[in-house]
Amino acid sequence: MRSTWGLVRQVRPKCQRITAIRCYNRALTTFPKAHFRLMKTSLLFTGLMLLSMQPAPGAQPPNILFLLADDQRQDTLGCYGHDIVQTPNIDRLAADGVRFQNAFVTTSICWVSRAINLTGQWARTHATPDSMPTVKAESLKTMFPVVLKQAGYRTGHFGKWHLMEPKGFVKEDQYDEFEAIGRNPYFKTMPDGSKRHETDLVCDKGIEFIKSQPKDKPFCLNLWFNAAHAEDNDHRPGIGLYPWPPSVDGMYEDRSIPPPRLGDPAIFEAMPEFLKQSINRERWYWGYDTPEKFETNARAYYRMISGIDHAVGRVLKALAEAGLAENTIIVYTADNGYYLGDRGFQGKWSHFEESLRVPLVVYDPRLPKDKRGRVVPQMALNVDLPATFVDWAEAAKPAAYEGSSLAPLVRGEAPEGWRKSFFCEHVDLAPSITWEGIRGQRYVYARYFDQKPPFEFLHDLDSDPDELKNLALDPANASTLKEMRELCDQEMNARGGPLLPLEQRKSLKAEKGKGKAKAPNQKGKGKAKSAVE
Repeated sequence: MRSTWGLVRQVRPKCQRITAIRCYNRALTTFPKAHFRLMKTSLLFTGLMLLSMQPAPGAQPPNILFLLADDQRQDTLGCYGHDIVQTPNIDRLAADGVRFQNAFVTTSICWVSRAINLTGQWARTHATPDSMPTVKAESLKTMFPVVLKQAGYRTGHFGKWHLMEPKGFVKEDQYDEFEAIGRNPYFKTMPDGSKRHETDLVCDKGIEFIKSQPKDKPFCLNLWFNAAHAEDNDHRPGIGLYPWPPSVDGMYEDRSIPPPRLGDPAIFEAMPEFLKQSINRERWYWGYDTPEKFETNARAYYRMISGIDHAVGRVLKALAEAGLAENTIIVYTADNGYYLGDRGFQGKWSHFEESLRVPLVVYDPRLPKDKRGRVVPQMALNVDLPATFVDWAEAAKPAAYEGSSLAPLVRGEAPEGWRKSFFCEHVDLAPSITWEGIRGQRYVYARYFDQKPPFEFLHDLDSDPDELKNLALDPANASTLKEMRELCDQEMNARGGPLLPLEQRKSLKAEKGKGKAKAPNQKGKGKAKSAVE
């Protein structure tokens, strides 16, 4: 039986327009007299319940805590089934909230994904055509912190920023409190000379924000971590490439780390040459080119994720101690996935599942018990988050937003017409990893448009869930390829159409020099500066 609270949530907007008395009067002319006495009692009770459950005048909307990890593939949380990584605090949020099984990013790279998280727009919509991936000033006018601030929220951002901003944009002015905290190095020198890891420092700032929160005002707080991004300038295995915070020292040291599930060299060898020579392969040499190096680095990567979880636990404790936990919605996700050695790759960027899939956990303390602990099957995208936050804040959704609110899915509803596919793309790192495509429930299509000629992929997830076969090369799949190509064109044209020719784009290049993936100095001490995130 559905809970009364769940019923009230569904009918609340209508009952703000139709009072219980009007509902009752309508029933007098609708139901047979034989049922009138029963309906009279039921309607009066329901009407009183609906009225009593309406928010009190001036009731405060929920607080929103947005936790964003970096380079975290979906399966590296305990609640997603990982049998090594320990994340008890995030797992508890999933057990008491909801977990999205099919959460994706529309562009798998740090700076673009974070712009999507703020603007609610696909990359092709918000990026400046002749200066990829710089965000248009117009798109930043309705980024969700600005909308929430205008709606009366106290806003804060601590941690990674990394937005490609237009000239004249002042990020500090968009929030009540703001501090960009990067890596390189992860360990920061404090005023007393001690060292503090970026993950812990971000949460320190968040806890200070929570402790100073006025009781009569809602807040929206972004805690955006740099972890578990590799330290690109330090290729020493373990503590160099994946520096973890002291809270997780020694974790997993007694665990044997299995090799990548899709690490068979034959999978890499089947790739087209331009992906074999891409940044995905170059960075594989940094961390995974020997079994010993992979195991050391994977163990360190897992520690970084557990370090985030430990810090999140401190923030949850601060919310409870401040009396704010019962009205704070918590969202945990990542800016993109991560190959972690699968397919002979490191990083993200390209179109395969490990790159696009991310964890997404939402804890809403207002959910009734029978709605908690659910796994949501519908497709959720990072572009949906701004619309979701604005929905929770009971503010008007800007017309510029292209995503859909996830709030109904969190409540356990099943909105009609929910997406069954989505447009995905990568608009910089030309020419090797610029692509556009469609990720559907069955088929995946990707077109690497800067290749000469453009190179297409088509995968059937029903028969080939690991995307190991490229059906685009088989004439027997010509009709499906044509259908997916046309759908991609339709979605692409709805967002501005093809990119400018390569020579007219000021986009970041994938690799310096000739763009060849090279093995590093075998001494393992090499440091190479990299602007690519």
